Amino acid sequence: MYKVLMLPRDIDTRPLRQALWAHRIGHRFTEDEEGYTLWLADPGQHEELLQLLERWQRGEPLMPRGQQGRRKLAALPLAKPFLAAPVTATLLAMCLVVFALIAVFGDLVIALMTIVPIAVVNGSLVLGNLGEAMTSGQVWRLFTPALLHFGWMHLIFNMLWLWYFGRQIEAIQGSRRMLLIVLITAVGANLAQYTTGTVLFGGMSGVDFALLGYVWLMSRRAPQSGFFVPQMLVVFMLGWMVFTMTDFAGVVGFGNVANEAHLGGLVVGLAMGWYYSGRERRQL
Repeated sequence: MYKVLMLPRDIDTRPLRQALWAHRIGHRFTEDEEGYTLWLADPGQHEELLQLLERWQRGEPLMPRGQQGRRKLAALPLAKPFLAAPVTATLLAMCLVVFALIAVFGDLVIALMTIVPIAVVNGSLVLGNLGEAMTSGQVWRLFTPALLHFGWMHLIFNMLWLWYFGRQIEAIQGSRRMLLIVLITAVGANLAQYTTGTVLFGGMSGVDFALLGYVWLMSRRAPQSGFFVPQMLVVFMLGWMVFTMTDFAGVVGFGNVANEAHLGGLVVGLAMGWYYSGRERRQL
């Protein structure tokens, strides 16, 4: 990151931040007692950044053509998250809706969304077969376990990390890239958990660990891309993943964690991060 300028604390930097993301200028704002500091990821974008700063200081429109209408819609509070990160916001909404449906209809919803069909026959749990589910057209089951959450804490933490990483990916690389990452990593994480013989599992945490791996590798191997993740956050999340794999996690009340989904998602996210960061490096 390269330091560009400092701004006083009483200046509203929100229009500038939105414009920088819209123009795909990799950057970061930091804040201290003196004010805001703007950092630039790629020195090759320095001239473009200076031109944008001049227009901002003159009070001219900053958004690229075709996005002015979106900016007007963004004034609607409910529209802001969907316009800024529509894939991430939609996933959040889907998880909340599914959580509410489970509260109302219970196991009927869970049985519809597990990786294989499940049913209770004569008091015993009967499990379907993944191959038969796929051939019968129930392809959605490869993804839908990611939408299942079995408690408020489970839901809240997964949504926090999804929002933190997801909106960064959408802002820098667009919604299509985010959608591709989510679909591939959700399926990969769910299959990794299923191979252990587990059927009743769910949660967005496999995708969250995939997004962590993707953003971290992009920030390390292609810093000019504009991605950033605090190293302590990486240490915390990886440490948490290792902790939940130990017997002590169950003793303190964190048992029944889909560890293989976490690990599988992380591996797939790292693989995608390695591929796309390599593309970024070759374009320099």
